[in-house]
Amino acid sequence: MHDILQSAAWTALSSRRDALLSTTLRELFHTDPLRGRHMQASACGLTLDYSKNLLCADSLGLLLKLADEAGLQGAIAAMFTGERINTTEERAVLHVALRCPPETRWLVDGVDVGAEVHAVRRRMAAFAARVRAGEWRGWRGDAITDVVNIGIGGSDLGPAMVCEALKDEIHPGLRMHFVSNVDGVHIGDVLRRCRPETTLFIVASKTFTTQETLANARTARAWLLAHAGDEGAIARHFVAVSTSAAAVRSFGIDTENMFGFWDWVGGRFSLWSAIGLPIILALGAERFDALLAGAHAMDEHFRSTPFATNLPVLMALIGIWNVDFLDAPSQLIAPYHQRLHRLPAYLQQLDMESNGKSVRHDGSPVPCRTSPILWGEQGINGQHAYFQLVHQGTQRVAVDFIGVLDAGREDERLHRIAFANLIAQAEALMRGRSADEAEAEMRAAGLPEARIRALLPHRIFPGNRPSNTLLLERLDAFTLGALIAAYEHRTFVQGVIWGVNSFDQWGVELGKQLAARVLDELDPQAAPVAEGVHDSSTQGLIERYRAAQREDSLRA
Repeated sequence: MHDILQSAAWTALSSRRDALLSTTLRELFHTDPLRGRHMQASACGLTLDYSKNLLCADSLGLLLKLADEAGLQGAIAAMFTGERINTTEERAVLHVALRCPPETRWLVDGVDVGAEVHAVRRRMAAFAARVRAGEWRGWRGDAITDVVNIGIGGSDLGPAMVCEALKDEIHPGLRMHFVSNVDGVHIGDVLRRCRPETTLFIVASKTFTTQETLANARTARAWLLAHAGDEGAIARHFVAVSTSAAAVRSFGIDTENMFGFWDWVGGRFSLWSAIGLPIILALGAERFDALLAGAHAMDEHFRSTPFATNLPVLMALIGIWNVDFLDAPSQLIAPYHQRLHRLPAYLQQLDMESNGKSVRHDGSPVPCRTSPILWGEQGINGQHAYFQLVHQGTQRVAVDFIGVLDAGREDERLHRIAFANLIAQAEALMRGRSADEAEAEMRAAGLPEARIRALLPHRIFPGNRPSNTLLLERLDAFTLGALIAAYEHRTFVQGVIWGVNSFDQWGVELGKQLAARVLDELDPQAAPVAEGVHDSSTQGLIERYRAAQREDSLRA
């Protein structure tokens, strides 16, 4: 396999890095007063300002050359035409087909994928319309008031994030709940807020074998039957999103109320599929279609726009520059809009499960750093938490500031305060504060000379901290769809350049396999675990749990 580190562009970028590290962003803005205008890209209601990255025209040109040398254009074509680019699982990767417009033909291996996608979408829309109109009734004849989505990972994070982001548009007669944690607290808290006769459960599991999801689903099933007393009630209160009709049927769910999808739909790319059933229930078919339309618009921009003005490609290349050349191993996502507070959690899975890999397609080691450690929180809270580290810490952190221009229905004065903070934080990270500036500020404030000398080292900000600013014209379904798709394609581009398979997730399997064995061993009535089966730490933790359960049973 081609080693990207041996490419001419990578070698040139390594040399260029040293020159750029000897300058500052202040100097770059001084040299080019129009830098902020030159370093922008716009598409589908989004504008990316990447001027506050330690880049110049030459280094950006080399990054674009790096994309060419990695074969990015061919990789994009391979994904959109349904080639099996998920090589370890021998699957196509076609989440882009999930948002194709009606009547679009999307042929893959002689099958019209577009027709299949729209057939499922029509079933989802018809079902959602019945629930939203109060026509779908529970076992006692009541309309549905609460929808509980039971899933995990991509079956939870995407729908939950979208429903939160567009919360103002949710049907006023429905309350949406999302259960993923299997600790008993999560499902317990939700069930205490619901009435069994008016609650609809969505069990989302591709194979209908996911341990955590099924454990929560069985708890919900027992709760319903404890009140209804009739197995027939299951069909009125449970629907499934799955590919396994037999498993769904054995659970008691009518397969007429099963919504399927395909093996080429990866979990973290699945909110556009039947996994998005909570979204269409909450928002209605029209807004779900708008979400898909925004993503499709970004798809078209991504595959047809030259790389130099291609928003997802630029995001990806800048990320690689920061991670691999500027030693910024983590990426902060800072949305300055409360409705986007679940976006960082969603992007964590999208990015780190996709590109958190240490081997390439051919099994050889990756010769460079791959996925950044992605983290974040709503921006205003972050300023009072971890921004201290971002400004003055010993490690470089790249930041994506995300803002919304239109205040919508909220108080414009408050919206302006949040937006002012976004702009100011990005400028402060870029500019920093020099010793001379800090000294002059303290002297102007009347501090005595001894106090100035003591405080001076603490009041200096190094600046030169990289950030993007990504602005949404408004927060609506279309623009949110475009934003999510932009990050999806960013992740894909980086995987292509690093040479990793962004669409498998073998790293989550080992712990799940061991958990199944440990679960049996935690039973306080089971035989003691034989010495040597586990390391001494694991053995001790198992024994401690068993002892605690025995103590609880004695107290009871």
